[in-house]
Amino acid sequence: MEKNIKFPVIDLSKLNGEERDQTMALIDDACQNWGFFELVNHGIPYDLMDNIERVTKEHYKKFMEQKFKEMLRSKGLETLDTEVEDIDWESTFYLHYLPQSNLYNIPDMSDEYRTAMKDFGKRLENLAEELLDLLCENLGLEKGYLKKVFHGTKGPTFSTKVSNYPPCPKPEMIKGLRAHTDAGGLILLFQDDKVSGLQLLKDGVWVDVPPLKHSIVINLGDQLEVITNGKYKSVLHRVLTQKEGNRMSVASFYNPGSDAEISPATSLLDKDSEYPSFVFDDYMKLYAGLKFQPKEPRFEAMKNGAATAADLNPAAAIVTL
Repeated sequence: MEKNIKFPVIDLSKLNGEERDQTMALIDDACQNWGFFELVNHGIPYDLMDNIERVTKEHYKKFMEQKFKEMLRSKGLETLDTEVEDIDWESTFYLHYLPQSNLYNIPDMSDEYRTAMKDFGKRLENLAEELLDLLCENLGLEKGYLKKVFHGTKGPTFSTKVSNYPPCPKPEMIKGLRAHTDAGGLILLFQDDKVSGLQLLKDGVWVDVPPLKHSIVINLGDQLEVITNGKYKSVLHRVLTQKEGNRMSVASFYNPGSDAEISPATSLLDKDSEYPSFVFDDYMKLYAGLKFQPKEPRFEAMKNGAATAADLNPAAAIVTL
């Protein structure tokens, strides 16, 4: 990280005191100029976070580590003799909370793990909705505006991607996760505080997202860029592999409902507005094949009514280990 770049870390507890205005200004600046910020004193119990970290790492070791090694062998990636640009060095599974939960359908999860993730997920959902209202306040939108847009007719979607990034013998040959912006709304990340790797692109420089214990990293997805008419931005980010240590990542996505109608807020429009209007599910169909491509052609394609990745790049694909 460049010496002059200080990643925004925000103490959410200060919203309740004399420093509220200053804290709101820090959030607004982070949304405008970073697309990322890190929350401390966010209200989620630290003992719950410690438990999530413990059981997540235990689950990987017991049920997923061997599968990851077998996947490496099947794809010929054990030696990494040449640079790999179409695969990510990660082991993942997905939990869905809204509109319907799959928490009890995930194989091999212990009852303790399910209970902890159910509690954690609900607290993150509440935190996401609190943050959306804070963004409304900063943007001059009525309270609840963003939640209403995300709701559609079926309610928002909320899910968690649980990832492990195992040690890699040749980090220069493959990324843990290739550079991309997130498609959805608000992302809340509980990341390993010992093994780093997450970076964002700011002013042409890759900047480390510091792994702070018990913090929640927030980043903005493409939908918030559209709704705010570009005042707030989604930002390219990636995960580097490391030679030592297994990095844990629990990333939760508070997204619009599938039929939510997304467009720039009327009060934020100007004569030069170039952002499209669309249904969220149509954007996700396009994003599915273009995750690792620039976001601007996706926005342009939605303006022109494109609904599939083939309209922009027939060869585009997402491959993860």
